[in-house]
Amino acid sequence: MDNIETKIMQELKGIIVKPNEPLCKYTNTRTGGPADFAVFPTSIEEARKTVLFTKENGLDLTVIGNASNLIVKDGGISGVVMILTKMDSVRIDGDKVVAMAGAALIDATQVAYEAGLTGFEFASGIPGSVGGAIFMNAGAYDGEIKDIAESVTVLTRSGEIRTYKNAELDFGYRHSRLQDEDDIVLEATFLLKHGDKEKIHARMEELSFLRASKQPLEYPSCGSVFKRPVGHYTGKLVHDANLQGFTIGGAQVSKKHAGFIVNVGNATATDYQNVIKHVQDVVFEKFGVRLETEVRIIGKD
Repeated sequence: MDNIETKIMQELKGIIVKPNEPLCKYTNTRTGGPADFAVFPTSIEEARKTVLFTKENGLDLTVIGNASNLIVKDGGISGVVMILTKMDSVRIDGDKVVAMAGAALIDATQVAYEAGLTGFEFASGIPGSVGGAIFMNAGAYDGEIKDIAESVTVLTRSGEIRTYKNAELDFGYRHSRLQDEDDIVLEATFLLKHGDKEKIHARMEELSFLRASKQPLEYPSCGSVFKRPVGHYTGKLVHDANLQGFTIGGAQVSKKHAGFIVNVGNATATDYQNVIKHVQDVVFEKFGVRLETEVRIIGKD
């Protein structure tokens, strides 16, 4: 590892590299072990340079953004973890918002509002990054990223830069082709419409109120843990199974919103995993419904 550390510091000189970096500093759950190397590119060229370095040196590469819908296991992540949060510029191009992958989705919606553009309001409280939102086809309050994404520029694991149109992205419920091909989002263009700023602001305020009143925003969490099963509502299933308040270690099924698991005090990723498994087992036993995770769980045990 010492030889690799010397090499990575030399060949990625000028790019922020942090060896043995605790990932709990970056995840919304405040859990997760260390990355062998955390790398923070600030441009497309730095991201490409990092990808090519890992390929040439046979290093594992994991890419994360705001880590809002992610659990990193307590053993951490081997190789290089490329964290995109410093690639965060957002700009207006006519009736479009062009945002880099590491930009907070909330910031992109704010820029749209300030430009008097409508269509992005549904995402105004979603805590993830633009890249994560594209990857997961994030959605809320009757809106989804697929409704407004015009095109996405990606970086392949071999270092090639490509641009996909909406129709090529295979968007589905919490799904995009990026999950199948492992391409890295660099930038996204969202096509919006000109609207009334007062109405846009009022809608954003309304959704912020709804989110704050229903979701346990006072605790660290990974957001909505489970996908919605066909014909059911996850929160109702978990509530009806009497699981709200169920706790292992510091991880607890939220008493405020049954679809969330919150960190109520020094939770570990293992606590989270154990609570998730218990909820899945009990709901399946009581109702015959197998809950699938929406949250991504990565890393070493």
